[in-house]
Amino acid sequence: MRQSARPPASAILASIVALMPLPASAFYFPGVAPTSYKSGDKVPLYVNHLTPADSQNDPKLRSVLSYDYYHPPFHFCKPEGGPQYIRESLGSILFGDRIQTSPFELKMGVNETCKAVCETQTLSGRDAKFVNNLIYGGYDMNWLVDGLPAAQLLRDPESDQPFYSPGFALGTFDGDLPVLHNHYDIVVDYHEAAPNQFRVVGVLVEPSSMANSKYVGPGKAECPKGDTKLAPTENPEENGPNLVTYTYSVYWSSSPTSFATRWDKYLHVYDPKIHWFSLVNSAVIVVFLIGMVSTILVRTLKKDIARYNRLDELALEDFGANGMVEDGVQDDSGWKLVHGDVFRPPKNPLFLSVLVGNGAQLFMMTGLTIAIALLGFLSPSSRGSLGTVIIVFYILFGFIGGYVSSRVYKFFQGESWKQVFFWTPIALPGFVFAVFFLLNLFVWGRGASGAVPFTTMLVLVIIWFVISVPLSVAGSWIGFKQPAIEAPVRTNQIPRQIPPAGGYLRPLPSMALAGVLPFGAIFVELYFIMNSIWFSKVYYMFGFLFICFGLMIMTCAAVTVLMIYFLLCAENYHWQWRSFCTAGASAFYVFASALLYWIKGVSFSNWTSGVLYLGYSALLSLLFFVLTGELSIYFVFVKVIQRG
Repeated sequence: MRQSARPPASAILASIVALMPLPASAFYFPGVAPTSYKSGDKVPLYVNHLTPADSQNDPKLRSVLSYDYYHPPFHFCKPEGGPQYIRESLGSILFGDRIQTSPFELKMGVNETCKAVCETQTLSGRDAKFVNNLIYGGYDMNWLVDGLPAAQLLRDPESDQPFYSPGFALGTFDGDLPVLHNHYDIVVDYHEAAPNQFRVVGVLVEPSSMANSKYVGPGKAECPKGDTKLAPTENPEENGPNLVTYTYSVYWSSSPTSFATRWDKYLHVYDPKIHWFSLVNSAVIVVFLIGMVSTILVRTLKKDIARYNRLDELALEDFGANGMVEDGVQDDSGWKLVHGDVFRPPKNPLFLSVLVGNGAQLFMMTGLTIAIALLGFLSPSSRGSLGTVIIVFYILFGFIGGYVSSRVYKFFQGESWKQVFFWTPIALPGFVFAVFFLLNLFVWGRGASGAVPFTTMLVLVIIWFVISVPLSVAGSWIGFKQPAIEAPVRTNQIPRQIPPAGGYLRPLPSMALAGVLPFGAIFVELYFIMNSIWFSKVYYMFGFLFICFGLMIMTCAAVTVLMIYFLLCAENYHWQWRSFCTAGASAFYVFASALLYWIKGVSFSNWTSGVLYLGYSALLSLLFFVLTGELSIYFVFVKVIQRG
């Protein structure tokens, strides 16, 4: 197992408050305040991990493992005194960022050509094989200059508009032969905000391969122009040693782009028509469902209630006149027959209450995170801010999870209230952490940089038990002390016999039928999110995501209310678990889409990547199941309460 220096635990703890607002006199969100340089000032260039991307000869993803920039087989040049880690946020560490100092020297406004990064390096046959495999896998190098990622200039195949794509290739191909990029032309765009006050607004890197480069002296090299490319050989004993001289050139270009809009060229939307088509499609589904629910619950249900009221009046008249009720007066079918059993506690009320509480916690975390991202508080300049906010919100909303679970459990007439206090903050987070820790062992075993350090995991556990668990217990205590939610009707002492259900009312067919509709509201955005996660791209389309999230909520509510109404009409009063699983079944479609994405866009070169991909996909699907299940049972519960 490879050991390497990691950011100290104190820096991780400090990152929890890294997103707190600046003083009132500031006009920039945290992480996006501009840095001005004078002519000749040193502009630091930081290096990040190497990440997989689509390669030149194979557009499929070949791996999900990222590697430290200074991983020994690369033999990249190190700064004097060794590389130093730059303090990162908690979210940045969890998502695999490993930002370190570099030996590259950039001076504002000073053009330099053919500078040697360090002395000539020698790659062994084993190291050359490792590098060639990563070139085949399409790995990208990631640099940062003033918070901006070094990018390559691409053009949209549809609109032919140029844009900056973060990262640049480790190597390319000369026919079928992999060649290593060892020379970098760095083009830095700058904007003059004031006299002799310059700001970095763009970074492009054009890598190339030069086999005949020579190291002359400190910072000096010869970069002969030619077609000879550096192809690392895996048999240096036969073909000669792999001598690599890393060189670079720096060019500064004045740009009219202001600091406030410098990210616009990076944030490119591929085919926005697809997003709008998805929103229109989802909106049509929601309108159709709400129309059906309104028709049934407003018209049909209203007529049923009026008819039942007339029957009650007739029964009272007959009782007053004859002292008895006619046998056929109350003979009816439908949901009215189970009104005395509809609030009967479900099986395993403790388990269901814990899931509902955790679902409420996830819902608050997700909704507020998307809203804050939509308002622009999570700048891409502040790396890892999204992950940090997610963790902070989940911890703080432990109070909501505990309160909801205890209220639901008390309504279900549960008696093991101490178990609710214990399992609500422990069960789901503990399972997620255990799976995450297990998958992290595979990453550790591969020596990849994405492995979360043990100190970071220890900090997560401390935060979990010191903040989240007490908040959840406090919420559970307050919820338990509240008066129990009273059912509008009295529950019968003897449970009514449930007739056998057929067709779409059976559990599996109803879940398969209803679960596809919430998934249909988000499947397009889900594709872009998965593409962003696995290909290490920046996801920023939070406006589309916010609308899709709202449509998903309405779809979950409408489809579950409709399905449970049909279930009650069939005289089946076990609606609690069915409502939770009806919309929650969309998580199975989410996992199925991950498998389809694997078939169409992924071709892993090692089994570890497959295990990580399936493990994290299953974990995200589980959380989605809990989230959508909580939404569905909440809306059904409200409707059942209203109508009794």
